[in-house]
Amino acid sequence: MNFEYSEEQNHIAEAAKEFAEKYIRPHIMEWDEAQTFPVSLFKKAGELGFMGVFISEEYGGSGLGYHEYIAIIEEISKVDPSIGLSIAAHNSLCTGHINYFGNEEQKKKWLPKLASAEWIGAWGLTEHNTGSDAGGMNTTAVKDGDYYVLNGAKNFITHAISGDVAVIMARTGEKGDSRGMSAFVIEKGTKGFSSGKKEDKLGMRASETAELIFDNCRVHKDNLLGIEGNGFVQALKVLDGGRISIGALSLGIAKGAYEAALKYSKERVQFGKPISSFQGISFKLADMATEIEASELLLHKAAYLKNTGKSVTKIGAMAKMYSSEVCVKVANEAVQIHGGYGYTKEFPVEKFYRDSKLCTIGEGTTEIQKLVIARNILK
Repeated sequence: MNFEYSEEQNHIAEAAKEFAEKYIRPHIMEWDEAQTFPVSLFKKAGELGFMGVFISEEYGGSGLGYHEYIAIIEEISKVDPSIGLSIAAHNSLCTGHINYFGNEEQKKKWLPKLASAEWIGAWGLTEHNTGSDAGGMNTTAVKDGDYYVLNGAKNFITHAISGDVAVIMARTGEKGDSRGMSAFVIEKGTKGFSSGKKEDKLGMRASETAELIFDNCRVHKDNLLGIEGNGFVQALKVLDGGRISIGALSLGIAKGAYEAALKYSKERVQFGKPISSFQGISFKLADMATEIEASELLLHKAAYLKNTGKSVTKIGAMAKMYSSEVCVKVANEAVQIHGGYGYTKEFPVEKFYRDSKLCTIGEGTTEIQKLVIARNILK
């Protein structure tokens, strides 16, 4: 076992940190308050290789693994979690799905544009009446000669408006049948494919979230990923990696909030001493530091399993569940340590607090992670 980053991994983490400090930090609250999705920023991230982390160099990607990916998402999320979220969703969902299940022609067609961020990717599974119950989806894809005709809608979709291409799960069989769903790649501009209402969110406000709508949208059979009926199985595999994404996002939030709280506790003086010298504050910091360390270890174990092709379902769920709950707790305590100032937008912990809650919900709630873990330890 080796708990140290390699020299290359340290360089990658440093590059992500420099990117965040130079291109993101000056605009954090501007983007948050206006709910601006800064497309040009993601083009820059593409130039640095952050938008095609797992994609092989053959298709224009960086050809890196999950340890490097965690480092990138963590460093960016320490500065602005909403940007970390969008980079994670682009990499692990849309791009990842095509990378895992696309044929050679499909990979050559879409991966270079996604890896460079010439195109931004979206991924659609969730619907208005189906969150955790994905098998109950209402969006259908009916075969019509060489085409499939899609009707329905998806919601809570990252990059639904600005995305150039989306991977969509639609029902090609009976509702509730795990072999009755299929995955399709749909490009922006396809007739009958449009975006709908943009969500006005508590946090992660610079990461665009909206509806995708399908109204007799005709998609050629060449846009089917894998075989018909295999979409749900594919989605579960994609979500295994997605849990590491949200875990890395959570880790970045927790570290950002903790570092801000630690700094403030050393500067804030009460009763003639820095508040860090009081046990009530120092014990909070000790708990925060310990839980962050545990989150990081779980995440990198999941990364090791993913990189080596071993099953990551159980550990990935543990890492996502634990890291997301820790980031909410740490953000909450960071606000508490700041006192009244923590409730203002003058200090960064207010935003970390708002952003953190999504991590216990997105890509499988804490309750769903517990279900996944329980099924794996009881089988």
